[in-house]
Amino acid sequence: MPFFLSCPMKSIVFATNNQHKLEEIRSIIGDQYEISGLKDIGCYDDIPETASTLEGNSSLKARFVWDNFGMNCFADDTGLEIISLGGRPGVHSARYAGEECIADNNMSKVLGELREFENRAARFRTVISLILDGNEYHFEGVVNGNIIKDKRGSRGFGYDPIFVPEGYQETFAGMDPATKNSISHRALATAKLVNYLQEFCR
Repeated sequence: MPFFLSCPMKSIVFATNNQHKLEEIRSIIGDQYEISGLKDIGCYDDIPETASTLEGNSSLKARFVWDNFGMNCFADDTGLEIISLGGRPGVHSARYAGEECIADNNMSKVLGELREFENRAARFRTVISLILDGNEYHFEGVVNGNIIKDKRGSRGFGYDPIFVPEGYQETFAGMDPATKNSISHRALATAKLVNYLQEFCR
């Protein structure tokens, strides 16, 4: 269910050009708060994600917006961490099979590398970096689950068709958006973000 903000600050920038992420965040937070993407503020730069951690990449993106536009903002970075692969793809999740960021190629590479493993436990981890008036804060969301052997489901994006969260039978891609947005790693991190904003606005 959406998280609603009661705050005189009516808008904030989400430092992403990924329309799927933008729509998901807007759905999670609700329509009482204006969430602008990078294109909405005239930013068409491909912000480098050169850090070695999720925390580092989310910070780089948020800092870019603050330094260049002076706007309160937040950014996220998400990684799929698979036990049998030593935590890979992790921070390299989006570009695991190449710089083109093609989800099908990424999933095929993961499934190929897991072919000989019985342990398919994995987790999605999202880190959000929030910058308010130049000060930075971090929020994390984690959801555990397993990687299935074949893609299943047509919703979602990224690795959603091969990830089944603990306690469920469907992949993220097989769930209706409301269910996914109530349990996902991004939803959990966003809930912490919203809670902080509510405190900040009091």
